[in-house]
Amino acid sequence: MPDAVYIIGTYSTPFRRWPDKGFKDLTREAYLGAVHDAGLADPQVIEAAWFGNCVMHHWGQPLVRGNVCFIPLVREGLFRDRAPVVNVEGACATGSLALMGAFKEIRAGDADVTVAVGVEKLYDPRDPAAILPEFGKGADQLDPQEWIEHYTRIGQRLGQPFQPAPDRSVAMDTYSMQARLHMALHGTTREQIAAACAKSHTNGSLNPLAQYRFAMTPEQVLADRVVSDPLTRAMCAPVGDGAAAAVLCSARFLAAQPARIRERAIRIQALALSGGKYRGETEPGLSRAAADRAYRLAGITPQDVDVAEVHDATSFCEIYQTEMMRLCADGEGGPFAASGATAIDGQVAVNPSGGLVSKGHPIGATGLSMCHELITQLRGEAGDRQVRDAAIGLQQNGGGIIGLEEALCAVAIYAR
Repeated sequence: MPDAVYIIGTYSTPFRRWPDKGFKDLTREAYLGAVHDAGLADPQVIEAAWFGNCVMHHWGQPLVRGNVCFIPLVREGLFRDRAPVVNVEGACATGSLALMGAFKEIRAGDADVTVAVGVEKLYDPRDPAAILPEFGKGADQLDPQEWIEHYTRIGQRLGQPFQPAPDRSVAMDTYSMQARLHMALHGTTREQIAAACAKSHTNGSLNPLAQYRFAMTPEQVLADRVVSDPLTRAMCAPVGDGAAAAVLCSARFLAAQPARIRERAIRIQALALSGGKYRGETEPGLSRAAADRAYRLAGITPQDVDVAEVHDATSFCEIYQTEMMRLCADGEGGPFAASGATAIDGQVAVNPSGGLVSKGHPIGATGLSMCHELITQLRGEAGDRQVRDAAIGLQQNGGGIIGLEEALCAVAIYAR
């Protein structure tokens, strides 16, 4: 049997615009924060780091990104000399890929303690719009006409032209087209998307790490500026900076630790990946495949999930992913959200952190910030946004664009 893997420490910086903090600053804060949370007296026990980032090339560092960011930590004896730093990238799922690398290294028996770190800076004060073209690079750049024509055909059928514009990320245009398709197939309404959005912004008002900390009503969400119909600004994740990290260990290492560390450890019950394709319009998405595999590996059902963090780059995505995670029936995500079932005190709490639309979405750090929220919830340490008696947490994090879905998806299940 593969060794059990536990998370013993997590940390996330607040997500916001950090013009005065560089990548090394954010890396240091997230790494040392997770080490401190893990209660490790000596960070030299960490044997490897998995580092996630997407757009550091925009800032002049196209290669060996994590290795460069860890240099000061090695120099100061805060990270083991000659330990590897492995760079990973998977668009918006990058943080979860870093977590997967750290997880698999322990499962393989190659290490007892690893760390996953995700860091991103998306706000450029010299030119705030300069980063927007980077989001489109998560789609095929070798044959871009394929996915552009794919969305153009869908737009023509739905009566809404696919028209990307320079004042927004092209991802918002792809998500708006996915929302319009879901509305046509299932009768999902703008009001239902707004209900999911308002719930998340209200949750975010309780999260000290969130980029947006204000509650909203569905009416306020609908009255906000339209970004790409039917999505208003409030329904779309903001541009910001941040970092997050997690320290993982084997059961063997955990057994030798003092009670104060053992008692706060959370087990990774499952961590599953799936790959994207040009799916049919009525075919389930890639996140369904990852979720089903994660449930099998964890030996649980969707009804066992108490709290979930799903990838709501737009609030429509939350509605869709509650369906793909089987938290509600296909096509019922809209009514499910509008009923209050996904509230902190609802049937299953979805995005108690505020989700990406409120917490923020520095893409390389997002997956690990989801991990941080769920570990905090399962430990009972979430304060005003605590989900009562949370014992099982689910994380869904997708990245990239292939047709109507992402290029890859990670689903993790954590157990208290």
